[in-house]
Amino acid sequence: MPKRIDPDVRREQVADAVIDEIAEHGLRSVTLARIAARTGLAIGSIRHYFGDTVREVMRFTLGVLTQRAVDRATTMSDDPVTRIVDVIAFAAPTSEQERKENVAMVEYRVMARTDPELAADIAATSLAGAEVIRALLRDALADRAIDEDALYREALLLFALVEGFSLSSALFSAPLRETDIRTVVTATIDRLRGAYPPSEQADEESAAE
Repeated sequence: MPKRIDPDVRREQVADAVIDEIAEHGLRSVTLARIAARTGLAIGSIRHYFGDTVREVMRFTLGVLTQRAVDRATTMSDDPVTRIVDVIAFAAPTSEQERKENVAMVEYRVMARTDPELAADIAATSLAGAEVIRALLRDALADRAIDEDALYREALLLFALVEGFSLSSALFSAPLRETDIRTVVTATIDRLRGAYPPSEQADEESAAE
């Protein structure tokens, strides 16, 4: 009896082939024929898992890229400042595989500018990322006197830093170094905290010690 192939494993294999193709030749080079050549699968087999068009393959691969970025985060520090450094360091592409996946994601984001269907998926991912950064920054500045407008602007600045790491990595031929990411983010958070005075509650707690 032929060995049964797990459909999820096969789809993941196809997604990896798409990511490699994008990293080497760009997103618009992806075709069922190129995917078949990279995976060793027949085009009919790919259609069996995804349908007749390459569109479903591309949508599935975008979902894989998004999930892998989410899954990078591991156990984080209990300290709010260190935690935000952890999250940004985990999100930044610091290995060759992560760099390839980031290149693919950047190409998807560029294509989404003129593709309404992809734009909705990309916008949802970006919005979720920005909300995570804002929540983390709120915790990191909990003992500072900062209003909501200022918090929003500072979170926007920090998210722009995350975006900058992503674009830089896509343009470089090597992954970013985690030590560099952590140093830059730590210095940025230190400057942010130094820009706002301690809150009244923090002052009272300090005086009571």
